[in-house]
Amino acid sequence: MFLIYNFDCIQFFSFMQEKILITGAGGQLGSVLTLKLQEKFGFDRIIATDLYPKIGHRGHFEILDATDYQKLESIVIKHSITQIYHLAAILSASGEKTPVKTWDLNMKTLINVLEVSRIQGVHKVFFPSSIAVFGDNASKDNTSQDQFLLPSTIYGISKATGENWVNYYYIKYGLDVRSLRYPGVIGHQSLPGGGTTDYAVDIFHKAIHNKPFECFLSASAQLPMIYMEDAIRATIELMEAPKQNITIRSSYNIAGMSFNPNQLFLMIRKTYPKFTITYKPDFRQQIADTWPNSIDDSNARRDWGWNPKCDLESMTSSMIKNLKLKQ
Repeated sequence: MFLIYNFDCIQFFSFMQEKILITGAGGQLGSVLTLKLQEKFGFDRIIATDLYPKIGHRGHFEILDATDYQKLESIVIKHSITQIYHLAAILSASGEKTPVKTWDLNMKTLINVLEVSRIQGVHKVFFPSSIAVFGDNASKDNTSQDQFLLPSTIYGISKATGENWVNYYYIKYGLDVRSLRYPGVIGHQSLPGGGTTDYAVDIFHKAIHNKPFECFLSASAQLPMIYMEDAIRATIELMEAPKQNITIRSSYNIAGMSFNPNQLFLMIRKTYPKFTITYKPDFRQQIADTWPNSIDDSNARRDWGWNPKCDLESMTSSMIKNLKLKQ
């Protein structure tokens, strides 16, 4: 007797068996990623978690403090979780106000996720890193994948350390952990969340409400950015790439676009000619000064076909269009 396997059916069956847990699902990135994963896998396959319930959330939600190992493990066991997207963290600007708390939370939650995944047989884990892992020593332009990491913020330190942890868990235990070094993420779906690049979100809210904008960075502070749609697409594409294609087990550089506050302001002025801006750099400028102007993401392009779709003009148009719909 011969057995004939339809590999397309097998792959589809495996795809439909995924049960995905998201920590920090109520955050800027998490809220959008949750919706995209629900759309892709179905509501019953996605378990969203955060410290507080999200008003209006559709689908399965559980309250979770990811520093609580037992609670995390119980959810993984209860739902037979096969993938974890670990997004819970304190961001750069907020982290500088409470550095010890930021280190404790960012590290403990990551170790909990890695250990639960190892012990309970979770197949795949996503860990978000950041351009905050780079420091003053890094080349400012086209910063390379293998640049020596010397971060200047506790957030960046926690992310650089996290990259080493996920690489260790892959080498030591074979845990399939994948990671991206996000640039500043710009999206219309939520308000700024305490990051150094969040001026690029807040400025749109001020413009559509006909309010002047005071920028906490200087006019010439160029930073790498990425539109939310590209960031989500990069995340899912990385997680779906064949395992043998993944050559970097710390974190991949990815890039979308680079601009400074003045360039963004002038682009918005094309739609709102009376919009005004003033510059009052604060401690976040010192953070931005240590970060790259642009990123070399050639490894991501080579390994799993990464290619951004949004530039400054199309991102600005989309942000204004979507925020106006919410008025």
